[in-house]
Amino acid sequence: MSDTSFLDWPFLEARHRELADELEAWCRAELPRDHGDVDASCVRLVRDLGRAGFLELTGGDAIDVRSLCLARETLARHDGLADFAFAMQGLGTGAISLYGTPEQKQWLERTRRGEALAAFALSEPRSGSDVARLDTTAERVGDGYRLDGEKTWISNGGIADLYTVFARTGEEPGAKGLSAFLVPADTPGLEIRERLETLSPHPLARLGFNDLRLPRSALIGEPGQGFRIAMAVLDVFRATVGAAALGFARRALDESLSRSRSRELFGAQLAELQMVQGHLADMALDVDAAALLVYRAAWTKDQGAARITREAAMAKLYATDRAQQVIDKAVQLHGGDGVRKGHIVESLYREIRALRIYEGASDVQKVVIARSCLAE
Repeated sequence: MSDTSFLDWPFLEARHRELADELEAWCRAELPRDHGDVDASCVRLVRDLGRAGFLELTGGDAIDVRSLCLARETLARHDGLADFAFAMQGLGTGAISLYGTPEQKQWLERTRRGEALAAFALSEPRSGSDVARLDTTAERVGDGYRLDGEKTWISNGGIADLYTVFARTGEEPGAKGLSAFLVPADTPGLEIRERLETLSPHPLARLGFNDLRLPRSALIGEPGQGFRIAMAVLDVFRATVGAAALGFARRALDESLSRSRSRELFGAQLAELQMVQGHLADMALDVDAAALLVYRAAWTKDQGAARITREAAMAKLYATDRAQQVIDKAVQLHGGDGVRKGHIVESLYREIRALRIYEGASDVQKVVIARSCLAE
């Protein structure tokens, strides 16, 4: 059983503790699952999370970031793909929740019920973390837009029902010339050009936009607000990436504690060896420190802060980097079992690596933090 003492920290309220209990009970009953068919599994997970009511947390007029973090931490501790399925419903519709029109927000009714899958289409072959370099264009044609270009590493690509797409509309050079659009998956001109396989299987794709036509009503926010919208969405969801990493790290610590108590080496429990105790102490310290940063960032946003760029960057950077170290120690403590395909620790080792790259790589987070400090 994972340590839940963090639920009594002042960052969280009674309703968050109730959510944690409800989600823990659901996870114990429903997870983990067989993910032989990743696409089908994602669709089922979204459907079941929606039926259970947990996707209500992912979008709407008011997003509670602490609830999102609790949900991602709990789901990640039980099943990495379940966390992925939940997270994409929030990230994929974040721009609609924050800036969408009443008509656009009708999509949220379907995504929160688990009846439609969402995707966030920002990254391109030439621009990952450097969002201002987007090449995809959205040219004004009559009373609408024509999209041309390509996106890559798009989560839920190929199985999503709607995509939030960022493209260059050219009001000004660089970041100030981007806009955001809501693109239903059945729009003519949207192509799934390649399905991408990664270290830990998730539904990912390279998308193409070939003379794709959109009405003016597909524009999210105002022309030229795309960069601002993308950063506002990442401000909210970047801290939740740290929460997912925290869930992976907690599971690794739990598995290592169990292993240390049950395994004997040189005539004694593994847990009695001081070197092992040192590893366990480092792991526990990293988990608690990461939790403090994650829930500090979430609490700050929920208190009404307009932006939490620095806090979210710190939470994501520290939680993902330290989770990598915690899980690496867990692999070491499990010996051969730690690298055996199908073992929980082996799967955690594959799951954690991508979190240090997506939604802003670790090195980029360091730049964000440093610039924030210098600006003060």
